[in-house]
Amino acid sequence: MALSDLDVQKQIKHMMAFIEQEANEKAEEIDAKAEEEFNIEKGRLVQNQRLKIMEYYEKKEKQIEQQKKIQMSNLMNQARLKVLKARDDLLGDLLNEARKKLANLAQDPAEYQTLLEGLVLQGFYQLLEPMVIIRCRKEDLSQVQVSTSHHPLTDFIVSGGVEVYNCNGKIKVSNTLESRLDLLSHQMMPEIRAALFGTNQNRKFMD
Repeated sequence: MALSDLDVQKQIKHMMAFIEQEANEKAEEIDAKAEEEFNIEKGRLVQNQRLKIMEYYEKKEKQIEQQKKIQMSNLMNQARLKVLKARDDLLGDLLNEARKKLANLAQDPAEYQTLLEGLVLQGFYQLLEPMVIIRCRKEDLSQVQVSTSHHPLTDFIVSGGVEVYNCNGKIKVSNTLESRLDLLSHQMMPEIRAALFGTNQNRKFMD
């Protein structure tokens, strides 16, 4: 039996509706899949950026921490140097004060005479020469009663004591009060530092 034009049109409309429905469903499926992939990609990008930001700030934090350590170390070194300089200045002031008081040793004639004789004899024993040259202050000439050459005696020695030379003047024993103070302060510096500032726990050797 042949279909009428009306039946044909109905079937065409039915097929078109079916195709349109299929197309809409397919479009919705594509949209849903595209949105899903978009969200996945967006999440991946956000996570990557978040990780990059975290790495950046972790790196910055480490740099800041390193800079703080360096700055703290520099400040501690500067403070330590200031303390050491202050200690050295104090020791220098004490030694200068001691040098100023050296002249007082010569104020007691009897005591100074004994000291002067000891300094001269020590010079003799160190040189072991049959003849020596002695240099002393002009005011000590009367107390230095030993054989000397015609080497001029000067007043270059500020506080007292003597310098003893061999006969040709090439070997010298300096026994001035200043040189003895310098020698003594050098030898006793560890004890002086310990008395003033306490024992240095980091120091292994005392000489």
